[in-house]
Amino acid sequence: MYKVKVYVTLRENVLDPQGNAVKGALHSLSYNEVKDVRIGKFMELVIEKSERDIDELVREMCEKLLANTVIEDYRYEIEEVVAQ
Repeated sequence: MYKVKVYVTLRENVLDPQGNAVKGALHSLSYNEVKDVRIGKFMELVIEKSERDIDELVREMCEKLLANTVIEDYRYEIEEVVAQ
């Protein structure tokens, strides 16, 4: 089995209104040291071993569903785990 951690973030050239709102809220709480906030998504998948290449499988899932590749970037980490 594999545990896969997928991180999806907006591309640098895409505006992040939610991140700007959080930055504004942090400033209103006197956390003026915060210069920028970018909001993203984190997903953790548990995937059974199969004959398919795990790297190819995860990349395909990200491209087709987990990330909007027009405006988002993604990265992932794959960890092999012992089935419980």
